[in-house]
Amino acid sequence: MDWITHEEDVWFDFRGSSPDQLVSGRYYKGTVDGFADFGVFVDLSPGVTGLLHRSELDRRLESLDWESGDTVFVQVKNVRDNGNVDLSWSIRQSDSEFRGARIHDPEGDADGDPIETDESDDDESGPVRTTPTPAPSENGEAEDVSEESTSESASESESTPDADTESDSASTDDETAETEAEAETEPQSGPEATGDTDRVDVDALDDHVGDTVRLEGEIVSVRQTSGPTVFELRDASGVVDCAAFVEAGVRAYPDVEVGSIVRLDGEVELRYDELQVETEALSILSDDEAATVERRLADALTDEARPDAVTPLVDHDAIDAVADDLIDAAETVRRAVLESRPVVVRHAATADGYVAGAAIERAVLPLIREEYATADAEYHYFTRRPLEGSVYDMDDATNDVTRMLQDRDRHDEKLPLVLLVGTGSTVESSDGLGLLGIYGARRVVVDAEVADAAAADDCDAIVNPGLAGADASDLSTGTLAATLAATVNEDVEGDLSHLPAVSYWGDAPEAYVDLASEAGYDADRTRELREAIALEAYYQSYEDKRELITDLLFEDAGGLAGHISEQFRQKLDAEVDTATANVDTREEGGLTVEVLDTDAYTHRFDFPPTGLLLDELHRRRADGAHLIVGVGTDELYLRTDADLDVRGVAADAAELVDDAGITAASIRDGRIEFLSGRRDDAVDAVVDAAVDRLA
Repeated sequence: MDWITHEEDVWFDFRGSSPDQLVSGRYYKGTVDGFADFGVFVDLSPGVTGLLHRSELDRRLESLDWESGDTVFVQVKNVRDNGNVDLSWSIRQSDSEFRGARIHDPEGDADGDPIETDESDDDESGPVRTTPTPAPSENGEAEDVSEESTSESASESESTPDADTESDSASTDDETAETEAEAETEPQSGPEATGDTDRVDVDALDDHVGDTVRLEGEIVSVRQTSGPTVFELRDASGVVDCAAFVEAGVRAYPDVEVGSIVRLDGEVELRYDELQVETEALSILSDDEAATVERRLADALTDEARPDAVTPLVDHDAIDAVADDLIDAAETVRRAVLESRPVVVRHAATADGYVAGAAIERAVLPLIREEYATADAEYHYFTRRPLEGSVYDMDDATNDVTRMLQDRDRHDEKLPLVLLVGTGSTVESSDGLGLLGIYGARRVVVDAEVADAAAADDCDAIVNPGLAGADASDLSTGTLAATLAATVNEDVEGDLSHLPAVSYWGDAPEAYVDLASEAGYDADRTRELREAIALEAYYQSYEDKRELITDLLFEDAGGLAGHISEQFRQKLDAEVDTATANVDTREEGGLTVEVLDTDAYTHRFDFPPTGLLLDELHRRRADGAHLIVGVGTDELYLRTDADLDVRGVAADAAELVDDAGITAASIRDGRIEFLSGRRDDAVDAVVDAAVDRLA
């Protein structure tokens, strides 16, 4: 077969059912299934989807003019052991740019056969039923006319001419032309669901493969492919894809939108191990019928979404103080999954932040897999986006709002639930949270550390022990988030037991150390994990690194974490030695004040970040009479064991130097900003103000 020698110039039509049947290096014809922050999902066949990561593109992801359902050409780069397919960019995006086309049919005789391609060969392959457009009957009502009966009638008409046909031909031609003109301007639709078909719940469809059933529920997404229109329907028991076909690439039932309450009749099919309903009739419900379905959905959601109680990992007074808040937050997360609402987790790019975000991810992904049949649903409905700092500012919010509005307008997605973990709990985040609120996105804040009571007005719910009047000095955000995760999904409680011990930089409470030990994670192992996560959190800090973090926290036998931890220690120790040699030490008001110029005496664009370096310096030298100040170009960080009001320090310093623009940027990070042109005076003013408050 001489075509094999030119395989790099041939595209393949994949007709297999499993990712491991793909051949790495080959180009395949696919269909755009959806978009995510990190790339594009492309269907290579029903049930086989690959990811074209943004790093593989030769342009910005946002500049692609692809839409869901578009035909594209991609190269298979790699098929992983878990079935994930990595795709690579193809600069050729039309048949004519390839040497030829071949069938890749690993289970059939057609494998390797050539494909005769032309511009019209864009129809989606596969057994997709046509949903006929209703034809008017004599009494004006719509009749369900199948293609078969239509063709039979046509042939009967040709073989048995009507005596009046010739005389009426002129008027018939006019009517035909008028009908064709109307068809071009009016939206294509399909028959409505009527009759006495029994209603079936989505979770019972496994028992009805091959049967025609009736579903009632809410449309939670609409996808127009190059073939059928795919409606995602949710009822009280689950979600299923329902394909409706009028004509290749033409929108079926254009009046049906996201949020429509509908009745749908169709045949249940199992296509490559995934259930799908081939729509035969669909109608939008209204008034009492719609209200009945909505009540059924609401009651089922509440019953399924709200946990009975908190699932504590250990007994902890600070956790007990926010038990009701944790249940409310868990219900909100579970409800988002059941409502087909994307969950966006925002957390700081620190070890504690990553542990917190990964804990919630561990709990939510199984719920998504259970709820949705499609293999890539977990990428559509769950996103973890690390933050550079611990404040959710306008830049972060603008990024999120832009993405969610694009997803709403391009893919009919619902506005997301934004879950802010270890951020968003102070008034410095008010503007960002307010922008989300303007567009109606739900906002839930989970933070074990500092919080402002006013922050509760900027979000839908906040979980913070301090606001509940509890002492949370021995509680990390990772621990609080792990408890929330166990409450969201108690099946993963065992997976989370070591995470609290990993999240503490200082001495973890003994109960959490014992819990980790019982799970097989001793002190050295949890230290290695903490350090490895901290190092990886710094690099590509804006990426979630989902697979890598999962490998480290849940699937590593010790080798990976140990290797990365060793790099962490080498880099941190070297930086601490350099910083120590260049600290300016002062004695003021009975305090030892150490000032480090972080611009001059640290590697600014390499690990460790300034905050982590100062934390380590503080851990190694801190005592009750010690203050560390890290000074950059237009910001500084304060570290001390004492209870220091950072906002108060900034306000006092601003009075001393009123033209330096001194302001508290993040009380959680101890960060104060100033104008770079007044750097020296601003630093002196801040140090004086801090010493006065600590004296």
